[in-house]
Amino acid sequence: MIRGAVLGSPISHSLSPQLHNVAYDFLKIHAEYTRHEVESGDLPKFLSLHPELNSLSLTMPLKEEALKIADAISPISNQIKSGNTLSKRDDKWSLTSTDVEGFQMALAANDVKLNDSVVIIGSGATARAVAAAIDLDNSIQNRQIHIVHRNPDRESDMRQAAPSSDLIFHGWDSSKLLNEVSLIVNTTPARAADVFCADLQKPVGVYFEALYNPWPTALFKKFSDLGQRTIDGIELLVHQGISQIEIFSGVKVDRKALSQVMRSRAIELLTQSTQG
Repeated sequence: MIRGAVLGSPISHSLSPQLHNVAYDFLKIHAEYTRHEVESGDLPKFLSLHPELNSLSLTMPLKEEALKIADAISPISNQIKSGNTLSKRDDKWSLTSTDVEGFQMALAANDVKLNDSVVIIGSGATARAVAAAIDLDNSIQNRQIHIVHRNPDRESDMRQAAPSSDLIFHGWDSSKLLNEVSLIVNTTPARAADVFCADLQKPVGVYFEALYNPWPTALFKKFSDLGQRTIDGIELLVHQGISQIEIFSGVKVDRKALSQVMRSRAIELLTQSTQG
């Protein structure tokens, strides 16, 4: 039986319990899935106190800390130095990241082809997953990835995440780039990228939002108001979640059908929260 939970801090806003549970109901899989507030440094203690759990989704600040406690780490988690999925078999924890596949599947579901330069806003764990997803796309002839961020110490890890790509790093004052590329992916925390709205004038690319709290963000709304295609954070949440469900259950699912069920539930919940 799946005994799962999403862990992180803050965690009260997470939609993962509702989305996982509606998915298990749809799939007729017996499962329990909840949420727990787990702060930085507390993951080993939490796992020791909850031996009944066997299927865990991780959000910040635990995606990098999980590398220290896992018994087995997938190649993709080693590549991006991050993991969002812990599964236990025979009392051993295996760590992987479904963020990479989730991003790829979200693009595919929205019929977005990666055929030109990309801007990633941010350089944390989610940004590394996005960079790795782009790096793994063999259809791209010019894997040029622009990184707009504020932490030069993360550049080495970003390069490791996308070893076959040409990574170009820019400071936080390079917002005009967002007008020039075919895909912009915002991986920063809530409201951090709002400052880029002022320089957004005539963008030509698709805007992909990796977060859903707040929903929608100011930058998402600005792209929409300017008539550009947008992909919201629900898409990444749903598709990385489906990949987790396949790992936890051992069942290959109908991704298109399940994504529609999970997305509908997410929109319902977010609409309720904004109206409340």
